[in-house]
Parts: sequence; structure tokens; C-alpha cells
Amino acid sequence: MRAVRYTPLYLALSTAFGPVSQSMADEEQTLTLSPVVVTATRQAQNSFDLPVAIDVVEQKNIKDGQLQMNLSESLIRVPGITAQSRTQQAQDPQISSRGFGSRSSFGVRGVRVYVDGIPLTMPDGQGQPGVVDLSSIKSIEVMRGPFSSLYGNSSGGVIQMFTQDAPATPTIGATTMFGSYDTKRNVLEAAGKSENVEYMLNVSNYETNGYRDNSSSDKKMGTAKFKINISDDTKLTTLVNWFEQDAQDPLGLPRVATANDPSAFSNPKAVPNSALRANTRVSRNHTQVGFNLEHAFNENNSISFVNYVGTRENLQYLSTNAASAAGRASKISREFWGTDLRWNNNGEVLGKKYNFHIGANYGKSSDDRLDINAVNGVINNVLNRNEENISTNYDRYMQGTLSATESVDIHAGLRRTKVNLKVKDNFTSVAGLGNNSGNVSYEKSNPVIGATWKITPAFNLYANYGRGFETPTFIEAAYNSVNSGATPNLNLKASKSENYEIGAKAFLNNDTLATITFFKIDTDDEIVLRETNTFNRSVYGNAKQTKRKGVELSLNSQFDNNISTYVSYSFLDAEFDSSYSYTPSSGNARTVESGNKIPGTYRNQAYGEVAWKYPPTGFFTAVEARYNSKIYVDDINSDNASSYTIFNLRAGLEQRLSNWSFKEYVRIENMFDREYIGSVRVNDANFRFFEPSAGRNYLVGLNAQYKF
Repeated sequence: MRAVRYTPLYLALSTAFGPVSQSMADEEQTLTLSPVVVTATRQAQNSFDLPVAIDVVEQKNIKDGQLQMNLSESLIRVPGITAQSRTQQAQDPQISSRGFGSRSSFGVRGVRVYVDGIPLTMPDGQGQPGVVDLSSIKSIEVMRGPFSSLYGNSSGGVIQMFTQDAPATPTIGATTMFGSYDTKRNVLEAAGKSENVEYMLNVSNYETNGYRDNSSSDKKMGTAKFKINISDDTKLTTLVNWFEQDAQDPLGLPRVATANDPSAFSNPKAVPNSALRANTRVSRNHTQVGFNLEHAFNENNSISFVNYVGTRENLQYLSTNAASAAGRASKISREFWGTDLRWNNNGEVLGKKYNFHIGANYGKSSDDRLDINAVNGVINNVLNRNEENISTNYDRYMQGTLSATESVDIHAGLRRTKVNLKVKDNFTSVAGLGNNSGNVSYEKSNPVIGATWKITPAFNLYANYGRGFETPTFIEAAYNSVNSGATPNLNLKASKSENYEIGAKAFLNNDTLATITFFKIDTDDEIVLRETNTFNRSVYGNAKQTKRKGVELSLNSQFDNNISTYVSYSFLDAEFDSSYSYTPSSGNARTVESGNKIPGTYRNQAYGEVAWKYPPTGFFTAVEARYNSKIYVDDINSDNASSYTIFNLRAGLEQRLSNWSFKEYVRIENMFDREYIGSVRVNDANFRFFEPSAGRNYLVGLNAQYKF
């Protein structure tokens, strides 16, 4: 007979109704495969009963055998998500959801990112997930599909991280890690409760020489969370995130074909000479404070009030000439803040259970932006650009669920979003240049509706439909030409999409949960890169139509003897659905043909793992496998990075001794030393598309915790 895990739900049932039968215990065991989520409906609800493609990455998958520096470490297991490490820290990982965000060269676009309900995505759609120290995170919810649009502009998907809660007993801990390429990371943490205050503190530092030349990095981070239980009905949570970083940028590699190997690279670890001459690199610091006030008026009504404010400094050195040390520095000083007020209501109407949420939010980001000449990686104070970029959003939204029958739940929502981009040009004193100030507004209402049909307690079908839109970011609206004297490109349109989705979720038995989702997305006015040059000026435009269709599936199993398996697979056919032509500044007409694949998207992705634990000794281990098909690097599909399959191994031991607990673990990445391209730089002007990933490498970690 299978051993029963006595979880809080099981104990609660036993306390209320007496001993619980083995069959009920087995049913409870299956619930651990279908976690509770809040991102989809803004309230805690079992993911199995939602008409949404949503997955949860648990803390063990974030921490066990992981460096905990990039979201790409954790998100590779989620179907429908592409999360590629660039093998360097100068840019955030390349993250996209069903192809949204695949064109991004800096930061994350097309996917909204949150931590504890506080946005890490600015009003124009730019996101910086590197703000959060993953060592402080307990879970990550990843939502794809139509209901993502209820989070506003640029929401092709939603990634929400949740920080750890304070334990009942005060705890302190320390972790040290070391690995290949002189990588070192140290983490100190403390958490606990003191009367009505719960606290969590986390600080860390990270250093590495990097796999490639000119890719060293160091980063210091701090996270503080305080939850004040003002009363039984009122709670105030304060979250502080801070980091400081210096990282070199090795740039991408061009293809260097040889007679024997037309797909060869001269040296995967190498960098272009221009990166060394210009000392391409970035320096950043970021501080953000967020507040979340929750108050329950009664069991049916509550409010949530979120407010956040922060600053960010970013100085990036770029190469502009492969044959010299000429370069440019882009300096951005950002101030941002925002607020969200939401009323939550639940109850019954005509005997049918419902919940309803209505709210409004406002966000503002102001960037002081300078473009300065640099030689040998040193600024020479020759200005090319001096302006202020201001983006704002004002949104109103509502969302609700109605249990129409015992077996059918209806979900619906509507969000009205207005985004404004404004440029204040401070560079008018230069001879021959006029005032390039201007502004543009985008406004859209996006409805979503879906339904879940509970055919049996172990089998649900669902379907939904929704609209979404994505405005240009300020990086995309920066230039209307690659030539000198270019003005902001405020004629760009926002892209609009229609999103269809059907799926099924089923417990095949008490040990296995299977999910499958089919989707189709039609987009008008997709924002695409039309031209770029060696001076790092990029001009964006609107394509006509694109389409995405695909399938996502997962199979999560837990067996006897502490063996578990997990498999996910994604198929994505993302392509331009109509031809379009344009003439860049060079004067040479260019045509993107209908049927060309959207660059930066993988047609096939798969992840699988087999894990085993042996509790008597505290031993745990897992073998991981990952497959990615080839990926195109530009809109005309002139070149691609080949498919690859890699295998990883993680293993560790846990011990408990009185108030102490210890953990030791090791990770071997790319066990068979496969050479492969881990990410690409889409439409790079210098044809430096390819970012090679590391060969076989290792990580060793040691953790100790003490409970008072």
C-alpha cells in the first residue's frame, strides 16, 4: 500500500470529520500535483479548475542544484516559455511566451513580470526580472494565453514571483557556492516572527570570470520583506529590492565558415575584437520599495492597495566600429512609481457561487537618457542625444468567475488600458537640429472570456478567447532613421492580437497529472526591427499580419519509492502571415516573405527529468534533458542556430542535527560537453547573431540553517 503524506489538508479533514479514508488521502495526494495559484484570478484557487495554461515552479526547482541567478534556470521546465541564458550577465535572459518577447535584445518585452503583485515591467512594456534575488523566492507562477491580457500592455504572458514567508520559528542561514570559471556566490538570510511582525532578510554577492572572454561579472543584491499584522482583518506588507552590478558584454559571434565545417565558429569562447577595443560592459544599480495593504471588511468583501516607487541607473558601453576602439555609452537615470487599488467581492447570486474583482492602476516611468561618444571604453563627453523619456499608463479592469452549474465555471474579464509615451528633447542647442520633442498615446479595451467543464472530478476541459495589445517600448520608438539627426519614431502603431485557446487537464491516476493546450494567435501590426547599424541605432516598424499556433503539454508523475518524473513539450509555429516591403536608409529595398518564421522562436522545445530521493540518508538526485530545435536569427531567415540536446545532473545530501540543518549539492551542466548556441541576437547589424553556451561545467553548493 502506498504511504500517505499527512499534509495540512489531510489533517484538517481528519480534525473536522474524523479519520479520513485511504481513498480520500490518495485524492489529497493528487492535489500536490495541481498547486494553488493566484495570478490567473487574483485569488487563491486550484490551478486544475481554471481555464488557463498556468504552471508553478516550486522552491525546490528554483534552489536545488541551481545558481539562482537567472530566471532561465527555473523556467526551462515550463511549456510555452522560452528562457535562454545568454551565458553572460550584461543582459537579462531571453524570455518569451508563445513567441511574444522573442525579438528583445535588452531586458524582457512582451511578457509582464511581477514580484508579490508589484510590477517589474514599466508602463511601456520594458521589464527587468534581474531585480529579484531568486534565493528569496518560494515559487514562480507562469501564465500564458488570453487571460494574460488582463494584466495590461505587453502581456503575452505573465511571470509572477512570490517571496518566502516567515517561518514560525526564527531562522538564520548561509549558503556558499563555487563552480567553473571562478564562479562564486554567497547568501545570508534571516527570517522569523516577532509579535505582529513577520520578516525576511536576504543579502547575496556573485562573482564570475565568465565562460567567454570579456564576460566577467559581479553583482550584489538585497531583499527585505516585512509583514505587519495590524489586526486580524488588516495586513501591510513592505518589500524592498536592491542590487548593484558590473558586467562585461562579450557580444555575439558571427558565423565563421570553413571548407570542412560551414557551420563552424572560430572559437566559441572568443569575442569580436570590437568588444575588447571598446570594452563593452554595463553598470547598474536599482532600488525599489513596494507596499501592499490588504483589508477584509467581512468574509465577502476586501480591498488590496499596492504602491511602489524606485530608481534605476544604467550605464552601458557599446561598440560602434569593428576596426577601431570607437564606441558609445548609453546612460539612463530612471525614476518610477505606481499604484493599484482593487476591490474583491465573493458570494452567491441565485444560488450560484461567484467572485468578482474591480480595480484601477497607474504607473509612471521617467528616464533621463544620454548618448555619449566613448573611445577605448572611456566617455569623451561628446553628446549625441540628451532627452527625457516619460511613459505612463492608466488602466481600469474587472474580472470575475461564476459557477454556472455544478460542472461548469464561467470566467470573464475586461481591461481598458491607456499608455502615453512622451519625449522631451534637451539637445536643441546643437547646430542644425530642431526640437524633437513629441508624444503619442495608445488606448485599447481587451475583453477575455473562458469556461471550465468539469466532466469528472479528475478530468476538466476548458476553452477561452481574448484580445491583447502591445505598445512600442521607448527603445523601439527611439529612432525613425539610423542616420544622424534622427528623431523619435512616434508613428509606430501598437500591435493587436486575438488569442484562442482550448485545453484539458486530467489526473490519469493518483500519481500523474497531464495537461494539454492548443492555441492560435493572430496579430496585426506586429512590431518588428526594420533596420539597424553599427552605431547601435535601430529602427522599428509594423509588419502586417503574423500568426502563432501551437501545442503545449506536460506530464507530472510521483511514484512509489520517492521516484518522480516530469516531462514538458512545446510546439510553436510562429510566422509572418503576409509579405511586406520597406526601404531602409541604405536605399536597398527589403522584403520579408509570407511564411518566414518569426526570429528568436523555437518550433520544438522539450524538457524532461527523472528524480529520486532516499529519505533515510537525505540523498536526492535528478537527471535532466533539454531539447531545442533550430532557431532563425533574422526576419528574412537568412541564417539559423542548429538544434541541440543537452543533459544535466544534480545531486545532494540533507542532514538534520538538533536545531541545525545542512545541505550539500552539486550540479553538472551539459554533461556530454556539447557545443551549442544557447541564444541569438535577433537582426544584429554586424551579423553577430550567435551567443555560444558553456561546455561541461559544474557548481557546488553548501547550505547551513539554524532554527532558534
